[in-house]
Amino acid sequence: MSSSLIDIRNLEIAFGGGAVRAVRGVSFSLGQEKLGIIGESGSGKSTVGRAIMKLLPPTAVVTADRMTFRDVDLIKAGERRMMTIRGRRIGLILQDPKYSLNPVMRIGEQIAETYRFHYPKANAKQAHQQTLAMLEAVQIRDPESVARLYPHEISGGMGQRVMIAMMLIAEPEVLIADEPTSALDVTVRLEILALLDELVARRNLGLIFISHDLNLVRNFCDRVLIMYAGRVVEVLRASDFANARHPYTQGLLASLPSIDDPPVRLPILKRDPAWLTDIGLEAAR
Repeated sequence: MSSSLIDIRNLEIAFGGGAVRAVRGVSFSLGQEKLGIIGESGSGKSTVGRAIMKLLPPTAVVTADRMTFRDVDLIKAGERRMMTIRGRRIGLILQDPKYSLNPVMRIGEQIAETYRFHYPKANAKQAHQQTLAMLEAVQIRDPESVARLYPHEISGGMGQRVMIAMMLIAEPEVLIADEPTSALDVTVRLEILALLDELVARRNLGLIFISHDLNLVRNFCDRVLIMYAGRVVEVLRASDFANARHPYTQGLLASLPSIDDPPVRLPILKRDPAWLTDIGLEAAR
């Protein structure tokens, strides 16, 4: 794997004046690869993604021994520095485009606005040309027509393609995709994943793919972090899931239904309080 794009060591995130520890001791690095982060709702996976972008509320207390993007110390970076990183160097794709796109602006205007923000010397014509080229790159047919539409006039799958176009138009080095396909049907989901896979490979991006869908992540990503209650309990190559050692990962795998050999009843995940402690983590290794 190439040199790290993002390097995080002992990340801690707390809310309520430090009383609620949402993320505890998370460490990982990201190269030019597809890194999955999976876990149940509330496990802290999206909180980690937002911490990298410094998009957590002011009440969040974020500390780390190290949290860097390339040569930038993200812990010390101020808002002015982050404005040059968000979108331009690290893009964030959110779960549902209907909550992310401006309902009163045409699609083309929103993408062009993103381009001109990061390339202020570009004129309106250049921004429009780049917008159409990016819509075509995410496999939208007739980009001229789509650019004139409002968000409510496009489907969910097309909306997600628009979000990907908006994030990629500034040519970032890293993409953080937070549940980008969970609102889509299976066929469209596969199309979006294939599109992301092709774009990541062609542009040599680093991708953090956040999801609760174990099957999706292990078939799409190169490496996977499994999070439980704010901690990383296991790190695996996606191809090595059959050799998972932590009982939480094993329990997630056991809970997946099989078409070929359907069980009479799916097992219920039995949680151990020791998983919340360092002793529990060491015992599973």
